[in-house]
Amino acid sequence: MNSDGSRARLQILIVDDEPAIRALLGEFMAQSGYGVTLAGNGTEALARLRETQFDLVLSDVRMPGMSGLELLAEIVRQHPSVGVLMLTACEDLTLAVSAMRLGALDYILKPFRLEEIAASVREALARKQNEIEQAERMKVLEQTVSERNEELRRVLERLHDASEVTLEALVAALDAREHETLAHSKRVSEYSLYLAREMSVDTVMLEVIRRGAMLHDIGKIGIPDSILLKPGKLSEEEWVEMQKHPRIGSWILDGIEPLRPASDIVLAHHERFDGFGYPHSLKGESIPIGARIFAVMDCLDVMTSDRPYRKAASYEAARGEIAAHAGSQFDPVVVQAFLKVPRDVWDHIRENTAHGYRTHFATAGFL
Repeated sequence: MNSDGSRARLQILIVDDEPAIRALLGEFMAQSGYGVTLAGNGTEALARLRETQFDLVLSDVRMPGMSGLELLAEIVRQHPSVGVLMLTACEDLTLAVSAMRLGALDYILKPFRLEEIAASVREALARKQNEIEQAERMKVLEQTVSERNEELRRVLERLHDASEVTLEALVAALDAREHETLAHSKRVSEYSLYLAREMSVDTVMLEVIRRGAMLHDIGKIGIPDSILLKPGKLSEEEWVEMQKHPRIGSWILDGIEPLRPASDIVLAHHERFDGFGYPHSLKGESIPIGARIFAVMDCLDVMTSDRPYRKAASYEAARGEIAAHAGSQFDPVVVQAFLKVPRDVWDHIRENTAHGYRTHFATAGFL
């Protein structure tokens, strides 16, 4: 948090309207090795924040004039790199929860023990440092993605003048990188297109849905192989990185005018109907219809395709799984439309896709 040698000690701002508590905390934090500044109210605290670069603010919730919550909101807005710990009485737990929602790292209940203060400060500083490092890693990732995809952007910008096989070759290469089954992205795009037609989706949207479904995982080009191809369970930090691929994919397509309309589907393809998906926890019809259709079709294809680590499930098993998650993972209206489609339609699309895939790439010299 402090790489500058002139700021070797971590700086803490203590804000409390009670002089005795303020002095006690200040002396304890100073004895613990921190640089300490005291403020008696929110207005004074903001003035100190403008003068000095602090690592952490330790503030009371209830103060005359500007409250601790109001101070917290200003710190989050004006000084986002500064962590905030709140001090609150037991009867103020509702305020403490509000503080966490506003961006506080944690809260400490009064009366407190000094050892508890020390532990909470150490944990809060470590958590803030981790947030800063995560933000820095995201900046590096964005730069890396930008550099790695310059050539990809130039290729994609010419797609509206290129043959469809070029797009399919690109998507096939992305599937192959993650050891996906043959033509997964192509197949799920054709499934999505068919179901969209069955649901009488606007004609203008049909090509958008097909393109969005085909390019749904293009953002994985920005995910390191060490994470994407890891055979075991991802760590929490690796999972955070993996969850960035919808944003990366949307960012790629946003920069390519012919594909920009499909970026919303790419961004939302891991959202859930019940709001527990990512990256934005969208719920219900706030999720683009193309992404809601894709979610069902992707589940069908993933379950009914062989993978390196398991054999394909039966169509009946996939159908039952989709029906069981209507209203939670999937849009129940989309599920009902899917359930009305006879199995042989999906089999026919699967066979045609495989045949067309091989024909296209044999003609182009790829097979």
